[in-house]
Amino acid sequence: MDFDLKRLQPCEEPFYGIVPGKGSYRIGRVVLLVTFGTQANYRMEYLTFEVANFKTSYHAILGRPMLARFMVIPHHTYLVLKMLAPNGVLSIYGDVDTLYKCDTEAVQLAETLEYSAKATAMVAEVQKVDKECLTITEMEPTPTALQPDHRVKKIYLGL
Repeated sequence: MDFDLKRLQPCEEPFYGIVPGKGSYRIGRVVLLVTFGTQANYRMEYLTFEVANFKTSYHAILGRPMLARFMVIPHHTYLVLKMLAPNGVLSIYGDVDTLYKCDTEAVQLAETLEYSAKATAMVAEVQKVDKECLTITEMEPTPTALQPDHRVKKIYLGL
């Protein structure tokens, strides 16, 4: 989505639910005119978008405010949005391949962020440990040899 940065309104409170388990801070908000349909049958409404600077597989997320403003009936299984328009019902169809790709990227991103957070926490914990506890004392290796089990009975098959 392209928009003029001058139209960006400041916003400081965090929001949740985009990156699993993580809060995100907004750069700001912008109000944009959104149109669904064709020239023959369309709906236009102004929607407020929260603008954030983080990696996600989606360029825009149309949530409950959009559903309410357009009075949309979503069908998640078939990836269809239905809404009233001046010349009948509009049906907007999603693309299953794009959805799968975006969801896969979102899961990979969440896993990467989780691993990064765990690695950072691990480094912080290691730095708290006394350095003398981190040395490994040298010891003689314990001799280990395989010994036959005395309970095993040998049977000759006469070959």
